[in-house]
Amino acid sequence: MDGKRTLASWLIAQRKPIEAAMVARLGPAAPAASSPEAEALRRFRTFASSALLRGEAASPALDGLRVPERRTIALIEAWVDAAVVVARDEGPALATRLEPLVAQFRLALRSTRSSRRSRGAPRAKRRAVVAAIDRVREAFLAIDTDTGVIEDANPAAGALLGVNRDALVGILAMSFVPREARSTWWTQLDAIDEGDETRLFAAVLVDAGGSPLAVEASLTRFATRGRTLALVLMRPGTRQPDFASEDHEFADDDVRPPAEAFEPVAAALEPAADPENVETSARHDSLAMPG
Repeated sequence: MDGKRTLASWLIAQRKPIEAAMVARLGPAAPAASSPEAEALRRFRTFASSALLRGEAASPALDGLRVPERRTIALIEAWVDAAVVVARDEGPALATRLEPLVAQFRLALRSTRSSRRSRGAPRAKRRAVVAAIDRVREAFLAIDTDTGVIEDANPAAGALLGVNRDALVGILAMSFVPREARSTWWTQLDAIDEGDETRLFAAVLVDAGGSPLAVEASLTRFATRGRTLALVLMRPGTRQPDFASEDHEFADDDVRPPAEAFEPVAAALEPAADPENVETSARHDSLAMPG
């Protein structure tokens, strides 16, 4: 693939193989075809191809696009990774050409979001929340108990599920739960929505490749800004739950994650409860819900 024009033509011709490789890599975290994130990905492809054909990058066309920045950039990076795989020996050169275009698109997306804010951006508070979540060693998810949407995740959760943690934000948690196990998760989310008692249960997930994962999960309630989040800690499980029975809870204390594991997360989330000083990591009206 010598020359930028040849590279642009190759990207256009290989659109379907690249998309197939990306979907295989992301699994349930892949965007639905009609989602805003998929539209953002299409606009990035157009922007990148145009920049390579012309030899210079114009400003990306982002008019009317409202997407969660973290998930959108994670999806674009996954698309680039998939293109590198499809390109095989030419992959490293392709990554080098696309890297500055990803950076420019990210900057444009961030600038567009900043212009829509009516108040100052609480970057310091957001960084505090991310840092606290990252310090939790267990896989961590913050799930909206009403919608089942993942509102935040840590790197350990991304590693467990086989996908970039930012790609998890804004999608349905049930996308990573086998159909026969979803009622168990909804029962636990409903219970945590109605009471403050920590819930402990054996559960099963599937990773991005579709492999089953037995986990021991602990749910703690956190109410903020008119909604309730389930703070979920997960570690590899020792037994598969029996879905024919409604009794999936643990009685043994030795599987209970330490209470202090939630303390840095709750402490960091608490200041963000102020609606005038919070940056939403994912909007409910821009969810990518895999089919």
